[in-house]
Amino acid sequence: MPHSTTRATASFGCDHVTDNNTPAIRPIRSVLVANRGEIACRVIGTLRRMGIRSVAVYSDADADARHVREADVAVRIGPAPATESYLNIDAVVRAAQDSGADAVHPGYGFLSENQKFAAALAGAGLVFVGPPADAIATMGDKITARAAVTERDVPVVPGLSRPGLSDDDLIAAAPDVGFPVLIKPSAGGGGKGMHRVENAADLPAALERARREAGSAFGDDTLFLEHFVDTPRHIEVQVLADEHGNVIHLGERECSLQRRHQKVIEEAPSALLDEQTRARIGAAACDAARSVGYTGAGTVEFIVSAHRPDAFFFMEMNTRLQVEHPVTELVTGVDLVEQQIRVARGEELTLTQDDIVMSGHAIEARVYAEDPAHGFLPTGGTIAGLVHPDSYPGNGIRVDSAMTDGLVVGSDYDPMLAKIIAHGRDREEALERLDQALAHTHVLGVVTNIDFCRHVLAQQSVRDAELDTELLDRLVRDYSSPEPVPEALVLAGVARIGPRDRADIWQSAVGWRIGEPAPVVTRFVSGTEHFTVAIEVESASADSIVGQATVTRDDDDRQPWRAAIEYRRIANGDNESRRLIVDGVSQSWSNAEVDGTWWVAGPHGTWLLDLARTLLDEAADEHAGEILSPMPGTVVAVRAEAGETVAAGNPIVVVEAMKMEHTLTAPIDGVVAISAKVGDKVAAGQTLAHVESAVGDSIDKEN
Repeated sequence: MPHSTTRATASFGCDHVTDNNTPAIRPIRSVLVANRGEIACRVIGTLRRMGIRSVAVYSDADADARHVREADVAVRIGPAPATESYLNIDAVVRAAQDSGADAVHPGYGFLSENQKFAAALAGAGLVFVGPPADAIATMGDKITARAAVTERDVPVVPGLSRPGLSDDDLIAAAPDVGFPVLIKPSAGGGGKGMHRVENAADLPAALERARREAGSAFGDDTLFLEHFVDTPRHIEVQVLADEHGNVIHLGERECSLQRRHQKVIEEAPSALLDEQTRARIGAAACDAARSVGYTGAGTVEFIVSAHRPDAFFFMEMNTRLQVEHPVTELVTGVDLVEQQIRVARGEELTLTQDDIVMSGHAIEARVYAEDPAHGFLPTGGTIAGLVHPDSYPGNGIRVDSAMTDGLVVGSDYDPMLAKIIAHGRDREEALERLDQALAHTHVLGVVTNIDFCRHVLAQQSVRDAELDTELLDRLVRDYSSPEPVPEALVLAGVARIGPRDRADIWQSAVGWRIGEPAPVVTRFVSGTEHFTVAIEVESASADSIVGQATVTRDDDDRQPWRAAIEYRRIANGDNESRRLIVDGVSQSWSNAEVDGTWWVAGPHGTWLLDLARTLLDEAADEHAGEILSPMPGTVVAVRAEAGETVAAGNPIVVVEAMKMEHTLTAPIDGVVAISAKVGDKVAAGQTLAHVESAVGDSIDKEN
């Protein structure tokens, strides 16, 4: 039986008062949120404002998570793996019953688009804050969804879609569909199992991989084909529908900035559409919702060619709240979660289409635990320091986050950590505000995509709204982690010294010696670059260091960087802030030491700085053939056998993390030794295989 923990006492308030025509036939006083992370926190916030008791669920990995602390009641539902907790329908239903919940809000992901879950809740007498189970079933299968909306004359992308298509069927049909084609799984979403294929020769291998990914992610490996639309833009429309036959839309969102078909930056409205097209695509979205008797909040997704913005094609309908819903809320002023609750009660929409007016512009950036400089590989670790942009004064910034100091980011769940959203009078102002908000978002201890998002926002094509779904994949080719600025190196040097009490000279690391003061010299490595930082301490206390700093880059003829510095550590309740004053200019910075690495974040980016150490050539050679897991995950395939001779670049091991596969290849020519097997759970940095160089052996024997 789930374990329940009471967190606080909720004030339930009064039942929603309605007129005689729209009775609240299903009173909702307590809602269980069947999700985690930032969306659980966001739903709990609206429930609190509405006077509704909130119930959180959590796995063992989330026992001290932010959503657990913010809810009125929290219920344990199982161990860390999602299949044994957040995806366990029986456990979630029991938790709702045992906690006295009237309804369940699914958030997004997990069980949010699972018709069996909706049916199980109905069978248990619980209200599902979402559409009917049959609408989920129809729209959850992209093949049946295409058929349903076609009957309403909603345009669809040319392709082949029917149940039970084999690889041979798809291969045979591809030439008629027209290359390039897009392989898509019938179940699920988020880009998992989706692959673009340029020619017939590559199609069989891509189908094999897509089926494996779809089966792993959704438990259903059914695939279909669509023609790949040239220079595609991803436009989606937010809809609301009630049980009384009312359907409205709340405008569109531009979601073209994606990596691996996963959205990163979204905005509302789209700069591509004119008013006439906006009205047409909104009407088409409402027709798509009507085609399945939809109720609640949902999103209809369209693909639009950048060269033909007046021609749009239905892709799919997400029968839930979308990750990017905040941009719609900011431009319309409508709380979509509140509307979901009211529709779930049986209320009639109080909004009409004429009431929906978009004001200004909103842009959202998703903060992921991933490394854009290394193929967007998922990362992990423990958050050792955190600053949210809402800690700073400013207008038009919204933060949806579940991040906390000490949060452990693993591979059990999606790598999205937070969303930073900016609203402005126009698109230009929203872009500027988002960039500044990201500059003031510091996450230490876990590599994130924050610097990459700022890199994207600075591109002229993005500023000019010349977008398409492959733009990020092109931009990342020229992207590398930013080179540390001198201030970051100085802050790391100061942090290593540490503010000290001047009387505690024997514990001080500030260069105390008999005679003249000496600078404290530290050498740091960032990537392949080496830097020397010298700090002459003039005074030091428990909260500050004042002195002169010099930064020199090795093998660089440029003059060293020199400045007068003052470092201040300021207590602010339970939090601390860092101020680095350089030649009289003060800026906010964060720093933390994690396992010997200094993490430094400031207005110019985030850096990992290691102490420079001499590496022996022998040690480097010994590790040259190691194949390490770049992130925590699960081994899903081993492509080589122990003792096999391989060439550099040959695939050796395939690791799955966050439902995406990553093929690890041989770094050198040689003979491979395998130290992992299919099904193994592996940690970041764990050795999975080793290639012993045959050339190295022959040299050793000759010597």
